[in-house]
Amino acid sequence: MERRSVTRWAAPVAFLAAITIGALVVRAGLEHGKHHNAPPPTTTVTSKKKKHHTHGHQHQQRKMYTVVSGDTLAGIAAKEGTTVARLEQLNPHINPTALRVGQRIRVQ
Repeated sequence: MERRSVTRWAAPVAFLAAITIGALVVRAGLEHGKHHNAPPPTTTVTSKKKKHHTHGHQHQQRKMYTVVSGDTLAGIAAKEGTTVARLEQLNPHINPTALRVGQRIRVQ
């Protein structure tokens, strides 16, 4: 008789345990998204040399930066040792408040 009562309660207890564990896993995932403390993404910097001879002078080497998630113009300027004003001067076509991931901007 005792074995029958254990069997009778085993399925509902297992079901409730599975639901509880599932809810805790989902909650932990949602809370992790709120307090996301991952390190900033790595940046990709590429350089290009442009050699144009104009009246015997050589243009300065152009250095390009590829925008990654979370970048701002001020953050890029700080990383590259320049100013926002200089980046805007080098990139008159960009909208500083609407940078796109993968967008390439001139930093030098």
